[in-house]
Amino acid sequence: MSIKTKNYRFEEFECKCGCGLNLATIELLHVCELVRALNGGVSLPVSSGTRCATYNAKVGGAPYSQHVKGTAADLPVKNPQYIYDRLDKLFLYSHGIGDYSNFIHVDIRQKKARW
Repeated sequence: MSIKTKNYRFEEFECKCGCGLNLATIELLHVCELVRALNGGVSLPVSSGTRCATYNAKVGGAPYSQHVKGTAADLPVKNPQYIYDRLDKLFLYSHGIGDYSNFIHVDIRQKKARW
C-alpha cells in the first residue's frame, strides 16, 4: 500500500532524474497538504522532492540538502511570502522554510531554518 494523503501520493516525491529514489514520509506529505490549504486549496505539483546526490549536484543543490534526505519539497505557489509568513508562525522552532520568487521550499527538519 502506498503512502498518500488527500491530495498527494508518495510517488510524486521521487527523484526527477528517473532513478526511482524516494525517501519521503507521511509527515512531509502532510506539510505539503498544509501548504496547499494556505494557497487556497489549489493543486500544487511537487516540483522537487527527494533528490539523489547526482541529480542534486546537477541542479545546484546544497551538498547536505534536505532534498537528498527525502525530507523536503518545493511547491509552486501564488504568493510565496504569504505562505512563508504563515508557516513561520505555525512552526516556531522547527522545519525549514525557503521563500523563492515562484515557489516555497518546505522541509521537516527538527531545527528551525529560514531563508
